[in-house]
Amino acid sequence: MAGAASLNAVALRAPSPSPASPSSRRGVVALAFRGGPTPPPRFPSLRAARCVLARAAAGGDPEDEWGPEPTQGAAVAAEAPEEAPPASEVTELKARLKEALYGTERGLRASSETRAEVVELITQLEARNPTPAPTEALTLLNGKWILAYTSFSQLFPLLGSGRLPELVKVEEISQTIDSENFTVQNCIKFSGPLATTSVSTNAKFEIRSPKRVQIKFDEGVIGTPQLTDSIVLPEKFELFGQNIDLSPLKGIFSSIENAASSVAKTISGQPPLKIPIRTNNAESWLLTTYLDDELRISRGDGSSIFALFKEGSTLLI
Repeated sequence: MAGAASLNAVALRAPSPSPASPSSRRGVVALAFRGGPTPPPRFPSLRAARCVLARAAAGGDPEDEWGPEPTQGAAVAAEAPEEAPPASEVTELKARLKEALYGTERGLRASSETRAEVVELITQLEARNPTPAPTEALTLLNGKWILAYTSFSQLFPLLGSGRLPELVKVEEISQTIDSENFTVQNCIKFSGPLATTSVSTNAKFEIRSPKRVQIKFDEGVIGTPQLTDSIVLPEKFELFGQNIDLSPLKGIFSSIENAASSVAKTISGQPPLKIPIRTNNAESWLLTTYLDDELRISRGDGSSIFALFKEGSTLLI
């Protein structure tokens, strides 16, 4: 009892601790050694103190430096892969691409601003490609694809025939892929006031990578002209900047219209003309950078770009 009374007396006589006084720090140590009140814990940094206080407020152990164990759900969320872009985002990009291509005649009449916009939209779609390995998804590649845009300059002279829209018009440029037989057919359809015809090339392709195919052309085919039963002659057309009036020729064409009907039946029954392609340079390659069930984007020689819509797609409407 006497020892306890002496301890209490020492505790009462001990001066108040001052953080600036060395003697006060010794007094605190003496109190702790002799059974006095334990001094508050010291932290290596203010940040560590805040962490301990936060754990205490959350109901955890303030002395646990590592915090509570993560739950199983949190671990799964941390390891989850990055989600694919929403379908609505891709749909909007495709709608904007369709709108940008309107009136460009497959890129022939596109201005520099329109070309820049189209390239930007195509680049954004390529970054969201839902089919990373198109050559491994042959069922999507299979079928007929209609050319909507190209930057392939060698095709522009052919598209330029559309400058005589009333006489000769490029109706359609398409590519048909047969994934079972590994064949490709490129076809261009022309129409005029007297007949319609087509020029196509047949080729075989080999898969070289998940995105790239090598194409070797075998033959060219000139389709049999399909003469129209009735001759439709425009009132006028523009040639070299001059308007030419064709109304005086209507009487001549109307006189041979009946004969044209019988000739059309005869010529239409003839087989197409096939021309073998034997040159060693008749090869090309194609890289598919975007593919879904209605849009295909490909890049070819010379950094050329091709955007094609699947036959029957709403993008063609």
